[in-house]
Amino acid sequence: MNLPAHATRNLDLADLLQTLAAWVLAILWISPLLYAFWAAFHSSEYAIHFNVFAPLTLENFREALSRAPFLRYGLNTFMLVTMLLASQLVICTLAAYAFARYRFAGSNVAFALVLVQLMVAPEILIVENYGTLASLGLVDTITGIGLPYMASAFGIFLLRQTFKSTPRELEEAARLEGCGMFGVLWRVYVPLARPTYLAYGLVSISHHWNNFLWPLVVSNSVETRPLTVGLGIFGAPESGVDWSIISSATLLSVAPLLIAFLLFQRQFIQSFMHSGIK
Repeated sequence: MNLPAHATRNLDLADLLQTLAAWVLAILWISPLLYAFWAAFHSSEYAIHFNVFAPLTLENFREALSRAPFLRYGLNTFMLVTMLLASQLVICTLAAYAFARYRFAGSNVAFALVLVQLMVAPEILIVENYGTLASLGLVDTITGIGLPYMASAFGIFLLRQTFKSTPRELEEAARLEGCGMFGVLWRVYVPLARPTYLAYGLVSISHHWNNFLWPLVVSNSVETRPLTVGLGIFGAPESGVDWSIISSATLLSVAPLLIAFLLFQRQFIQSFMHSGIK
């Protein structure tokens, strides 16, 4: 069906406005990161004076690494997110499989309680969680930082929805081949849920890599302090504010996530599309 000329012009104008708005929002969103790149590779006098002929330097990164143990902070963060992701994948998989394929007394009530956790902000439980860690002797430990997050209501919900969409015929065929409960889970459900696992893994890693308040409360030493807390202390006003050095420290903190996204951008987008996260 041919549209009138004025209708076609209106559609073209609407597409142009949408594209322009998308570019404006993208530039606004990425502008702090662009400034951090500029300041990190230029000396302090050029941090707020943009001169395309300003000389580049790596001195800011050397200065940041000499003032604070960012490599240790990075190792602590890597250990924390790896421990959390491994525990969440195991616990969430088992819980989601039970909720998706088994009926037991109180299953609906138990799943409703899981969903209620999605509505409770973690900050509300800081005092109770800290008291629990103190009684267990886990304050100022990486295990203590990760303990409240080792099970995820969001992960259970997401995997349950994925497992429920798996055809029953595949499970029955696996059982005919002699697979038990865990065999069916490992050979049927887990492989089919790979996009969901990847999408959830990205959400979990980025969230806990950037988490600040709870690690700030629990960690007291360099041996347990993650990057976010270390960067917060490093950028405190009482330690002096040099935007070039602070920007270089910020890039050191976010570099692993940025590199991972640039290397696996296509896989990231495909995993979110297939898992249904919008």
